[in-house]
This record gives sequence, C-alpha cells and structure tokens, in this order.
Amino acid sequence: QVQLVESGGGLVQAGGSLRLSCTASGDIFSIGHMGWYRQAPGKQRDLVAMSTSSSATNYADSVMGRFTISRDNAKNVVTLQMNNLKPDDTAVYYCYAAISTTVGSVLSTWGQGTQVTVSL
Repeated sequence: QVQLVESGGGLVQAGGSLRLSCTASGDIFSIGHMGWYRQAPGKQRDLVAMSTSSSATNYADSVMGRFTISRDNAKNVVTLQMNNLKPDDTAVYYCYAAISTTVGSVLSTWGQGTQVTVSL
C-alpha cells in the first residue's frame, strides 16, 4: 500500500505566500514523477508543477516565476512554494506521484487534496 498526504493549505491574502508539502509512504521502491495539480470550482484538474526523479521541472504558464517545486527523495517529500498568490490560484491542490512499489508495480498515486483560498 502507498499513499500521499498533503499539508499546508489554507487561506491567504493576495500577494501572500503559502507552502504545500506532500509525503509519500508505504511500499515504496522508488518515485518517478512527483508534483502538483489543482482543481478550481467548476473546472477540470490541471497540472501546476511537476518534477522528475532527476529534478527536471515544468510549470503551468500561469504559475511560472511565482511557484517553485522541489523534492527530497530521501524523505519522499515534494513541496510547492507559492509566492505572490492571486485569487485565480484558489483551488483544491492535489499531490501526485508515480510510485514504483517493492513488488514491481508502478502506481499513479493521488493525495486527498488540500484547499488553497486566496482572498482579494
């Protein structure tokens, strides 16, 4: 069994900062891609930022320059530092990881989501 647990969501004023963290646990052999998606009310779930196992990164155009993704492979943690937050960033943020288990399977794993609300 593998799972992802997010933390760090909350309410922040526009222009403020927030840091999300996600920890993977369970029957983990290694983790490939790891990152964050978000889903705003009435919208589809979209990629925010992704990091490969070699730390190559990609970002949604809307967050580039404001958000930074990083990972600690030793701790199985990925973080999303969000600066200069805007009301349009309001969404449920979901952690994602492609986890190779100790029995050789690869699982696309999602966290439960954490709410980020940016007020005017």
